[in-house]
Amino acid sequence: MPIPKIQTIESKTVVIPIENIDTDQIIPARFLKTTSMEGLGEGLFCDWRYNADGSPKPDFVLNQPQAKGAEILVAGDNFGCGSSREHAPWALKQYGFKAVISSSFADIFRGNSLKNGLLPVIVPADIHAELLRWPGIQIKIDLASQTVTLPGGRTIEFPIDPFAKHCLLEGVDELGYIQQQEAAIAAYEAKRV
Repeated sequence: MPIPKIQTIESKTVVIPIENIDTDQIIPARFLKTTSMEGLGEGLFCDWRYNADGSPKPDFVLNQPQAKGAEILVAGDNFGCGSSREHAPWALKQYGFKAVISSSFADIFRGNSLKNGLLPVIVPADIHAELLRWPGIQIKIDLASQTVTLPGGRTIEFPIDPFAKHCLLEGVDELGYIQQQEAAIAAYEAKRV
């Protein structure tokens, strides 16, 4: 299946410096009744973004004008911990984020993100601390070179699984990758008969 290709992401950042943000905070369980991504962006950080009456909380960062249009979220350490819900990266993508930067991610969240076209970028603790202090800066993420370019031109490398990188660059999920191999699979099967 196709997912959006990721080559480079150039955007201002939005910072949520809280550590151990779990998937229930990213997208509360009451939004898990759907098997579609549609509308999940509205539920992103719902309990932090909205009052009980549904009105936006003006002090929450995503409700502030400077957050509009940001495609890169800088989050506290251990982002995406908790349950394994795929809805968490879906909600982040539906809101408009293409990448999340942290010093660490929960393994299942990281895997779900990579499979759904959301780029989790792990940076060293000192760089992470700088990014948390600089909300709204313009940065560039280059997936091919696995680098983040900060203001002033300094670049930092980040790790990524080679297969996940290939899929994101090509805009395919795991099933799409297998479907691309159909001719090779057929040739192999023909030899076995």
